[in-house]
Amino acid sequence: MPHTFFITGVSTGLGRAFATAALEAGHTVAGTLRKREQIAEFEAVAPGRAHGILLDVTDTESIPAAIKGVEENVGSIDVLVNNAGYGVEGVFEETGLDVLRQQFEVNVFGAAAVTKEVLPYLRERRRGHIVFITSMGGLRAFPGLSAYHGTKYAVEGIADTLRPELAPFGIHVTSIEPGGFRTDWAGRSMTRVERSITDYDELMEPIREGRLAMSGNQLGNPAGAGAALLTIVDAPNPPGHLVLGSDARRLVAAARAEFDTEFELWRDLGESTDFPDGNTLG
Repeated sequence: MPHTFFITGVSTGLGRAFATAALEAGHTVAGTLRKREQIAEFEAVAPGRAHGILLDVTDTESIPAAIKGVEENVGSIDVLVNNAGYGVEGVFEETGLDVLRQQFEVNVFGAAAVTKEVLPYLRERRRGHIVFITSMGGLRAFPGLSAYHGTKYAVEGIADTLRPELAPFGIHVTSIEPGGFRTDWAGRSMTRVERSITDYDELMEPIREGRLAMSGNQLGNPAGAGAALLTIVDAPNPPGHLVLGSDARRLVAAARAEFDTEFELWRDLGESTDFPDGNTLG
């Protein structure tokens, strides 16, 4: 059954891969782009079914009109893919609050604003699927990416809360957590904070050099991510979380095992704070 997708950030990277996969499968895609000159190129991918929407997700005042325009002129949105975002690389102490705020504006508040505008349409129709493209960095953290991890952990929390809130309305919510994919994320799309504190040189310099060397050589195939998206959209019981890439699965599993070990090690202290007559949660 053909769907109408609304995908944010379709100019390049995973967003373009998701859009291309959907269009090749016969679906309709309304995709957001930040530059007017990108619209014609995107729409040429599948004339009549690829619709470029000029929108910066941080321009929250423009989002309602954009969503309404898609609903009225393209079709009822079946699948929302919150993909737009970028990464900030930098030691936390060196990362300015302005850089941190902007990272949250795009990766968290942009996704939240788009979702809030699409939700009433999905709820009224009692169906739909909301997909958040987070990262394995929303399930585990690495040094030098504090701003990025902060946003992805935040989106994971929003998605996990939305899932039970929207289930009664027939709306599915999935977080997709990719590992390393051959996109521009680690290259030209990444904001790199200027180094200033020599105490972090031993830690940060190899991280920065390694990430630059990795760019363009990552394990993940964006076309495979597009195919995976279509699989879960058509699944009768889609997953709440989908970790993409063997690298991500290995690294997330290792972090979860470390957490479980520590969780058990400190069980007695963790449970020592209870009132004996208190009520339990859950």
